[in-house]
Amino acid sequence: MSLPSDAKQRKNLPITRGVLDYFPDAIAAVAEVSRLGNEQHNPGQPLHWAKEKSTDHADCIARHLIERGSVDVDGARHSAKLAWRALALLQTELEDEAAKPTTVTTHDGLDRFPLTAADVRESHRLMGMPFPRSGWPEQAG
Repeated sequence: MSLPSDAKQRKNLPITRGVLDYFPDAIAAVAEVSRLGNEQHNPGQPLHWAKEKSTDHADCIARHLIERGSVDVDGARHSAKLAWRALALLQTELEDEAAKPTTVTTHDGLDRFPLTAADVRESHRLMGMPFPRSGWPEQAG
């Protein structure tokens, strides 16, 4: 899910009031996990997520869940690492889904061509059209 391009839909997505304001301490702890992970996986580099270096999010979630309530050897809480891994898993699932080819029927109903949901969203944004939230485009079988 990307941020909606429609102004009304964007205003109805309460990122600050519905996430940051609910969990400020937890978000700070997850941000610290990002910093520590960057030092571990990308020493000396600016903060970035090297996605290819660790992809076993579900297994790590389970391990950190078992050790919840305690602090890991690097000083970060296992629950903060669990939350980071859960966010990473969700982000990669959403990105993978958006990258899947979508079959779109043109106005004449005959031509079909593969697009990703992100392609369709971007074309709607460029044309100033709202992106439909359900039922279209259909996923290719």
